[in-house]
Amino acid sequence: MQILICPGMHSAQLTEAFVSKVNLPLEKCSIFPSDRQPVYSSQHILEFFQPEKSVLILAFSAGVVGAIAAARIWQRQGIRIARLIAIDGWGVPLFGDFPIHRMSHDRFTHWSSLMLGGNATHFYATPAVDHLTLWHSPDLVRGVTEPCDRRLTAADFISELVLQN
Repeated sequence: MQILICPGMHSAQLTEAFVSKVNLPLEKCSIFPSDRQPVYSSQHILEFFQPEKSVLILAFSAGVVGAIAAARIWQRQGIRIARLIAIDGWGVPLFGDFPIHRMSHDRFTHWSSLMLGGNATHFYATPAVDHLTLWHSPDLVRGVTEPCDRRLTAADFISELVLQN
């Protein structure tokens, strides 16, 4: 299984910080160059990354926009979408026939995004943190999962989801 990381529109250093703090098999990871191309564009994502059989997608902020559209296209092409982990993709409709996990920087963002989809375990930070902290310091962000009501860090939540595949 391959892993695609679709950052938001921010410096590459924030994504480097994210990758260093989450337990990911780096040899399987591809990071979309959001500092040079529009990550909200599914066309650019499709041109950048061609999954072989199965892909797990980690997307943040504007990256969630392009990632969900690319995932739907790949699924129609017969690629297995192991899961999409949408980190602070507030306002982005997340519907699909594959596991979609929402992660939010606070409870309000989590609550107000639920009606827009996501069909698997979710995470929200408590206490709340700012938007970028959830991305660059997931190891420091404590939160709660739903529906299980487990307390853990954002980094641990992501690592557990990656290991399930």
